[in-house]
Amino acid sequence: MENSGKNKEIGLLVVYTGNGKGKTTAALGMCVRAIGYGWKICIVQFVKGSWKYGELKGIKRLDPNVELNVVGEGFVGIIDDKKEFSEHRQAARQGLELAREKIASKQYQLVILDELNVALKLGLVERQDVESLLEARSEKQHLVITGRDAADWLIERADLVTEMTEIKHPFQQGILAQKGIDW
Repeated sequence: MENSGKNKEIGLLVVYTGNGKGKTTAALGMCVRAIGYGWKICIVQFVKGSWKYGELKGIKRLDPNVELNVVGEGFVGIIDDKKEFSEHRQAARQGLELAREKIASKQYQLVILDELNVALKLGLVERQDVESLLEARSEKQHLVITGRDAADWLIERADLVTEMTEIKHPFQQGILAQKGIDW
């Protein structure tokens, strides 16, 4: 059978968004799949910064194939955030620059920008800077962007968009977040 070019391996832009849980988890699932093929993966995690959660320890076990860079200063404006907005903005912009360097290195087949949608929505990073970042990736490099409230222009540009929809959540029954499941 002749290859018409449709099966050509090209880098995809994948967006996981929505109000339901599972966006980062879906990206990490893709990460685990890619490791199975010996890929190098870079994760740049925006916003979540100050919390300690299981995925940080789990990702360390995937070394040397996975590099994790936590660049956020914590969740912005909620729970225990006592930082100035400018601190969050500076951290996010530095994270975007780090992501640009990692993408330009062509060392990684997969780059995950976790919670970048949130950083965009909050105004921590600018649309034109993210668009420039998208342009910088190589033809075969896959890029995954996660977080609630993906911008319409990003959804339009993406090759694959999955929206996580919350149908039912344990919190609605008074069950708090649980170690190993939620964090």
